[in-house]
Amino acid sequence: MFPFRLPSALRVPAVVLALAALPFLSAQTQAHEGHDHGAPAAPVSKTIAPRGEAASAAFELVAIPRGDALVLYLDRFATGEPVADATLEVETPAGPATAEAAPDGSYRLPAPWLAKRDPKEDHLDLVVTVTAGSDVDVLPLTVALPKSAETAEARHEHEGEGWLHTLTERLTDRLAARDPGAGLAAAGGFVLGLAAMGLMRAGRRAPVLAVLVLAATLVLGATAFAHEKQETSGEHPEARAAFVPPPTDLAQRLPDGAVFVPKPTQRLLSLRTQMAAEGAFRRTVSLPGRIIPDPNASGVVQSSVGGRLAPPPSGSFPRLGTKVRPGEVLALVTPPVQRVDLSDMRQRQGELDQQIAIVQRRVDRYLKLAPGGAVSQVQLDEAQDELKGLKDRRGALDRIRQEPEVLTAPVGGVIAEAAAVAGQMANSGQMVFQIVDPGKLWVEALSFDALTPAADATARLADGRSLPLAYQGAGLADRNQAIPVQFAIRGGSEGLRVGQFVTVLAATDAEQSGLALPRASVVRTANGQDVVYAHTAAERYEARPVRVAPLDGARVLVEAGVAPGTRVVVQGAELLDQVR
Repeated sequence: MFPFRLPSALRVPAVVLALAALPFLSAQTQAHEGHDHGAPAAPVSKTIAPRGEAASAAFELVAIPRGDALVLYLDRFATGEPVADATLEVETPAGPATAEAAPDGSYRLPAPWLAKRDPKEDHLDLVVTVTAGSDVDVLPLTVALPKSAETAEARHEHEGEGWLHTLTERLTDRLAARDPGAGLAAAGGFVLGLAAMGLMRAGRRAPVLAVLVLAATLVLGATAFAHEKQETSGEHPEARAAFVPPPTDLAQRLPDGAVFVPKPTQRLLSLRTQMAAEGAFRRTVSLPGRIIPDPNASGVVQSSVGGRLAPPPSGSFPRLGTKVRPGEVLALVTPPVQRVDLSDMRQRQGELDQQIAIVQRRVDRYLKLAPGGAVSQVQLDEAQDELKGLKDRRGALDRIRQEPEVLTAPVGGVIAEAAAVAGQMANSGQMVFQIVDPGKLWVEALSFDALTPAADATARLADGRSLPLAYQGAGLADRNQAIPVQFAIRGGSEGLRVGQFVTVLAATDAEQSGLALPRASVVRTANGQDVVYAHTAAERYEARPVRVAPLDGARVLVEAGVAPGTRVVVQGAELLDQVR
């Protein structure tokens, strides 16, 4: 091929345009493929240090170079639980070595050979033998090494590319640094180039040469001044390129949506995982319910006749939460007496007093005549019995006005509800106290489906606790178009209150398959989607959208979105979701 040559009329304008365009050449000339001048490639994230990881069926290992040492983190593969009492034997370039346990649960291996490595090496192959109790495993480990500062030979491998490239590179560096002198030189060169083209078109060659000389002097002078300023201030591009701040290993969300969490942060957040396993489970329905007292271990204290309440002989009414015994006096009720009734009672009392006086005189006379035989002993006894009966009737009338009704505890337990105030009028049948045994409580739920007597059920509280339930019975009469179903709480019932609302999860006869996971593993995102976090690598977590169904008080059934065998975060998922 013939070399291409510009016509003589266009050679000078071409040179002028080249000089005018020098200051505006972009950095793409330097960063073009094959012309990076030895600049190190930018890392994926400046906050993630080079590292290496290995995993087996039992263990998960992460190694991070830290200066002249190698820091290792060992966890259980299935659960993510740290292993702090293991022995780690490492085959290093300097021979076998044993890592020492650190107080923070990691292991530290002195590695002076890291500083003596070849600068061109970007990774290191090791073999780690892990012994933890009866578990022994061998893990091949490849550790990425931090890149060393570039050498002067690499930075100047393209010095022979010509004076034009060197001039462009220096001036572009000064423009990137926003140097005022370089900016003025660039503007001046551009203006002088335009002036040279105008004179060239007018046919004035002598002024054109003068303008070209002035433009070259201006550009080269600005470049020399910039280079001298760098040398005077001690700032060199090589020094700036060699300084790289050490990474700090921050937990962060990666561009692909995954979450990077370094091992120290995992232990701070107490992240734990579980291997998802598929199984068949009975379909569960969610029912609204509330806690009720056991009818065989609770009671209600009421007044039978009504009247004015008064404290018991102890001096005060029992307070809420007070323990009481069966038969213990809780309150007194003084029945009210109406004016009409009071008049009748007084009339009756007068009649009884008159009859008592007449019979009393008769008994006294019989007592005098009985020793002489004028009155038989039978007549005397009958008179005495009649007198005794009249006195008893008179005393009963007095007790009606003076003796109150005693309210006692029908069962033992604690006072769950009290409505007693001194002087208060209690109606007949009104509840004054409710006594409940806190160790014997039931749950009543409303179901729209008939449940089998052998149905397993669990009650879930608002704070996340679960209570095992035992089926007791179901009603035949509907209540609000639903069937009332009662369950007995098995196990402890500490902290529960009568009337407290719960969610009852009852199993039915229908079966369904899926993955059973703890409720804490499912996180609801800002858009309302349920997700779980899969542990895909030693320090990488990925959000997986899932479809869940209730299973029991502590677990949910994942019907879709996660494959069996996936390591799912079951503890700390909410904290993991907050990483940005």
